[in-house]
Amino acid sequence: MTQLSPALGRRAVRLAAPAWFQKYGVYTAVAALLVYNAAFTDHFLTAANLRTQLVQVAPVVIVALGMALVIGTEGVDLSVGSTMALAAALLPLYLGYGIVPALLVALVAGVVVGAVNGTLVAVVGLQPIVATLALFVGGRGLALVMADGQLKQIENADLLALGSGEVLGVPDVVLIAGVLALVVAGVVHRTTFGRQLVAVGGNRAAARLAGLPVRRVLIGVYVLCGVLAALAGVLATARLTASDPSALGNLMELSAITAVVVGGTPLTGGSVRVLGTVTGALLMQLLRATLVKHDLPDSTAQMAQAAIILIAVYVARERRSR
Repeated sequence: MTQLSPALGRRAVRLAAPAWFQKYGVYTAVAALLVYNAAFTDHFLTAANLRTQLVQVAPVVIVALGMALVIGTEGVDLSVGSTMALAAALLPLYLGYGIVPALLVALVAGVVVGAVNGTLVAVVGLQPIVATLALFVGGRGLALVMADGQLKQIENADLLALGSGEVLGVPDVVLIAGVLALVVAGVVHRTTFGRQLVAVGGNRAAARLAGLPVRRVLIGVYVLCGVLAALAGVLATARLTASDPSALGNLMELSAITAVVVGGTPLTGGSVRVLGTVTGALLMQLLRATLVKHDLPDSTAQMAQAAIILIAVYVARERRSR
């Protein structure tokens, strides 16, 4: 049998490495962090600490799931943080009518934001970063106007139960994030809409020529992203027991994009990795918690996250170029 030369063997390894890293790197990194903390961080792997980490990362996971769908169409949504703030600002205004109307109003706000973003991208033809930048600024401004620029305490017991409740010891917010991850995975892999989404992201012109409803898919994706962001805003408000539109959701768009990219979903679209997105969010949370536990400043965690993003984008670029 013909044997490969050492040079060809090394080239094959170099070609395979980016693909392997993009597919399994995030899981390896999470496992490595857990092993490191088990060995060197006191009380890190206790049930109480793991519960805290999961509760903190749950809103990021929910927003990142919507962001993954948008990025799968070769788009981006910078307005998710403002959508969270808008949902939080609306809650106190309608809780007097009961929790169900208040939740519906908050989620409808997410639908409206998503519909506006999707229309600007799919119908008007604006670049996603430009289209969503308008509501990135204007959405939070509107939220501050609705809240009179003030933090408002939440006293509704039903809403607060969403933030503090649990089932069999698992916090409600974690359960909701887990169920949504399964639902989004099902949508992507088991539905016609999911296949259309991937096709549109892979080649929009070809999808249009094939007769796919490109505009409807794009609008639907941004609406789903808006609804998930609004839900994350509701859950974050319930957990914090206060509506604070000035702070809630700040930099959430960056956290969500980071989770998606680190999880292996390419910014060029055509693919959505749901499990990778969830693991990417968990990786960023564990990394920050690890550095904090070892008395390193938050700025160090931010630089570490930036390095991970650069590595993930570079690996994706290398794989695509080959």
